[in-house]
Formats: sequence, C-alpha cells, structure tokens
Amino acid sequence: MKNLKTYIEEARGRGIAIGHFNISNWENLKGIFEAAKKLQVPVIIGTAEGEQEYLGTRQAVALVRSLREQYDYPVFLNADHTYSLEKVREAVIAGYDAVIFDGTKLSFEDNIKEAKACVDMVRKLNPDVLVEAEIGFIGSSSKVLDEIPKGAAITEEMLTKPAEALRFVKETGVDLLAPAIGNIHGMLKGGKDPALNIKLVQEIYDLVKVPLVLHGASGNSAEDIQACIKAGVAIVHINTEIRVAYKQALKAGLDTEEVAPYRYLKGAVAAVEKVTEEKLKIFNFLG
Repeated sequence: MKNLKTYIEEARGRGIAIGHFNISNWENLKGIFEAAKKLQVPVIIGTAEGEQEYLGTRQAVALVRSLREQYDYPVFLNADHTYSLEKVREAVIAGYDAVIFDGTKLSFEDNIKEAKACVDMVRKLNPDVLVEAEIGFIGSSSKVLDEIPKGAAITEEMLTKPAEALRFVKETGVDLLAPAIGNIHGMLKGGKDPALNIKLVQEIYDLVKVPLVLHGASGNSAEDIQACIKAGVAIVHINTEIRVAYKQALKAGLDTEEVAPYRYLKGAVAAVEKVTEEKLKIFNFLG
C-alpha cells in the first residue's frame, strides 16, 4: 500500500483533499471508516491529546491498523494538536503515521525553534512519519461556540502572512503547514462560520510549495472548502460536526428501554457515517 505522503501528493495533483476526522472511541472510528470505504477514498483519523489520553495511544494505533490490514485500506492515523516534543515522541514510537506540533500559543520565533526540533526528532525516530505545524492561533476547542474564540486570527491583519509562512517552512522543514486563513476550531452556534480567505490560501501555497491543511472546517461552507482545496489545501479537518451528530444520536438511542450497547449505539455510528460521507463528497468533489 502507498504511504500517506503519496496519497497527499496524489490528492494535490487531482485537486481534491483527504478528509481528517477525529475520534474518541470505536464508534466514531467505525462510522468514519464505513463512510470512506463506501466512497473508496483514503481517510485520516485524528486523535488530539485529550482524545489520545482517553482512547490510549497504542490502542488508537491498534484499532486503525486492524482496519488497514483487514481491508487493505488507506486509513491513516495522525496525532492532532500535540503541544510537546514528549507527546510527539510517544505518538511516533507507538506507530502514528503523522504528527502535528501545535506551537501557535508560542511567539513566532519560538514556534519555529520548537517545530524544527520536532522535525529533527521525528526524522531520527521514523523518517516516514509526516510532520505538520501551525502558524496563527485559531482557537483550541472542537465544540459549539457562542462567539469567536478570544485571540483567534480572523481579522486580516491577524491572518498568516505569506512571507512568514515561507520562512517558517524553510527553517523548520515541516511536511505540511496549517495557516490561519479565517478558520476557527469549533463551530458557531446558530450560523455559519466566517468566510475563509481563499486568496490568502493561494498566495501562501504559491510560496511555500508544501501541502496546506485546513483546520476547523466544521461550520464552513462547501463552497469555501472547495475553493481552499483548489488553492492548495490537501487535508481538511472535521471534528465538531462529528461530535454533535454523535451526541444527538446517542441521546436518542439512550431514550429507550434498550440496554445492549451494540444496539443503542448503532444510531450514533450511523450519524457519524452520514456526516463523514457528506464531507468526503465535498472534499473529493463527488456529486
């Protein structure tokens, strides 16, 4: 089977993107995987530090690998939003396919320094593992929001500057870059998230020449997401919409006399699968 880097390169070449969906449990993974398999597209599973702690680092690897091996299917695992080199090391040693070092709360100079140290370490541990980094704070919680997260980069002067992105990539050697282009983690209650700066995506990609990653795409319009993909985004992250669908379906399943988990969880799995399929069709320009 081809590695994740090859699938990302192929996605860029075809003008599509790979979907990245976070999980906290087997039901999330099952729903996401079934949707990807139905559409026959590669998929990336993510676990941020809290999700990784709950599910287990080695356990997440075992679950994803079991699906990859049983079905000979391109399903990959990413350590999403990792804030320390120790956590990056843990994920790489356990067998993750990619890691994200999140230094967005650091100064720009310190973010460069720590991201470079992360890249150097990962290259020594396993050169096949991809390293992503971020510049520009877009919030840190995948939840339904009453307002834009404090400090998130949504105004033009706060967005990622193309020249800074170029310097960051050159000095760190990261494989993937997640810029702030008007996106936010989580999704706003009762409405769509702010429009994304497509022109900025194109300007950054034209300079850095590495695949870009769109974080916090829950709540963004299909039109904005597809425009970002055409401009240079190769991976799109969805988490909040998965969480909301799962919770709503789980509540409905629990509001019965049924006590067998595999029965009342079926609706939650189906809800996750439905959202994932809808998003994957957008990312792959299907239908």
